[in-house]
Amino acid sequence: TFQSYFFLKRHQRAIIMKIGTSTALALLLGFNAGASVLAFAPNSARSISASSLQASSVEEAATAQKDLEQLASDLNPSIGYWDPLALAQADFFVMGQAATIGFLRHSEIKHGRVAMAAFVGYCIQSNWHFPWPMTTAGDEFPSIDLAPEAQWDAIPVEAKYQILFVVALFETWDEIGGGRNIETDEPNYPHYMKGRMPGKYPSLQQFRDSIHWTPDLFDPAGFSKNMSEAKKAKGRIAEINNGRLAMLGIISFIAADKIPGAVPLLGNIAMPYDGNVMAPFANDFTLGWG
Repeated sequence: TFQSYFFLKRHQRAIIMKIGTSTALALLLGFNAGASVLAFAPNSARSISASSLQASSVEEAATAQKDLEQLASDLNPSIGYWDPLALAQADFFVMGQAATIGFLRHSEIKHGRVAMAAFVGYCIQSNWHFPWPMTTAGDEFPSIDLAPEAQWDAIPVEAKYQILFVVALFETWDEIGGGRNIETDEPNYPHYMKGRMPGKYPSLQQFRDSIHWTPDLFDPAGFSKNMSEAKKAKGRIAEINNGRLAMLGIISFIAADKIPGAVPLLGNIAMPYDGNVMAPFANDFTLGWG
């Protein structure tokens, strides 16, 4: 959490660019359009408009804070709400406190999902790999005798680019809200910093309709379609808690592999790794730093 906060504060501009040029441009044009209208409005109209916006922002922030505190209590009644750095009171992107809370909640859920996938993947690839060739040249997948981190180093850089490209596509679809409604030209889903439920990934319906069929990432078989709201809420609580546990689990695996004895409970299953887990492309190229 400490590292995330200072990283965000230091790299605000770079992170904002992540939402894509089209979204950033839309925000900029929307702001300019609103400013232009207010510029030609009477002083009284401008004052009323500014007051209304401020009141709305305060109300949204209060609601977001209340929901966050209730969520914290539901996640862990023993600890409850605990925010020593007051991150929930910050305004990372000059979009208000509610937007910051939305960003933090969405970010945690995504990190938890990635960590759960990483933890399961670590366990699987430590014991098994696909039996078919990895490349068209007939190269096999890295041996399970290697630590998972070393297996990553051993795959071709083109494979790494493919993985990052697919992740970038999913991230872009999330940021643009699942495409735009043809009739209203509005996003199919609001941005997670503007009211969308944190962690809710947009449907791929428009992609299916416009390009080709592909299943949704969440519940492609529709098992949760008739699930009660209470059960869905319970599932969301369980997902966040499982994600937090998975984040601790995968970082423990990595620490045990990199630093012998760092995690005593994993001493018998750790696989020594002498590479740099913070430089995933170190075996492929270098930027010449250091």
